[in-house]
Amino acid sequence: MGQVTSLDRRALCPKWLTNPRALRRAVAVGSVPPVDSAPGFAIWAEDPPASPVVISVPHAGRDYPLSLRAALRSSLAAAQLLEDRHVDAVAHAARTTETLLVQLRPRAWIDLNRAEDERDPAVDEGASVATGSAKVAHGLGLIPRRGGAGELWRRRWSDAEVAARIASDHRPYQLALGRALAATRARWGVAVLLDLHSMPPLTGAAKGVGVVLGDCWGETAAPRLVAAAESAAEAMGMRVQLNTPYAGGHILARHGRPATNVHAVQLELDRSLYLDRALDRPGPGLAHTARLVRRVIAALADEALGYAAPLAAE
Repeated sequence: MGQVTSLDRRALCPKWLTNPRALRRAVAVGSVPPVDSAPGFAIWAEDPPASPVVISVPHAGRDYPLSLRAALRSSLAAAQLLEDRHVDAVAHAARTTETLLVQLRPRAWIDLNRAEDERDPAVDEGASVATGSAKVAHGLGLIPRRGGAGELWRRRWSDAEVAARIASDHRPYQLALGRALAATRARWGVAVLLDLHSMPPLTGAAKGVGVVLGDCWGETAAPRLVAAAESAAEAMGMRVQLNTPYAGGHILARHGRPATNVHAVQLELDRSLYLDRALDRPGPGLAHTARLVRRVIAALADEALGYAAPLAAE
């Protein structure tokens, strides 16, 4: 399925994601925009959830607002370097019945894999000077400062502009993802979040690594789930690393709660597996990469359903 319209997005949401009373309460406290304000993400889901796995794709958005384009210091290509380029195409090809959330607006607009307080004072007038975030220090905060090797923006964003993005994009995505996981756990007794990303080809000692799995160094998923995903990727001929150089970010830390049977695993794919030689457009390897992700999804689902009770005790 291709990109959907704002009306289509609401039609694709099952009842448990669009409860009017819950949305009215959220709007009242400012956590999401009004229902008639189209979100920056799309959802595909069955009602009730048909799988214990929920897939999140937070960094593949390509809907660049005009205000963002106008504020760029250089070309749009610099901002596009922040994308997990076309990894949403892999997710769609791999998905069967799993709940799938895909962010449509770009990472350069707001990074859903950062906490709300990871704000960079160099580009954000409302940011605290002392954030203490290494990611912010490297220019990759809630509003990224750098794309590739260069600075992105002609000006700083006002506190009101950043707050509006948090309200219209960041919080609604996290709220919907949390609801999807809660509904999945209610249906299956366990929920597994697969947060799907892609990475530039690794170099040095990691050259040839096609998959990096992250669980925030053992904090966000039961070890047997990560082991199942690792075995599935290796069975497809992949060289796999765990937590290095990508252990997971805000999405895993926020939603992964193994003690309550909600687990979260990050999956990073080498972009050369599924893109063309320029790492720009979907390439001949996309179908094989989708089969790889499908195998990982199936392994996570099988492991979760087979050991839902023991997982709660780990």
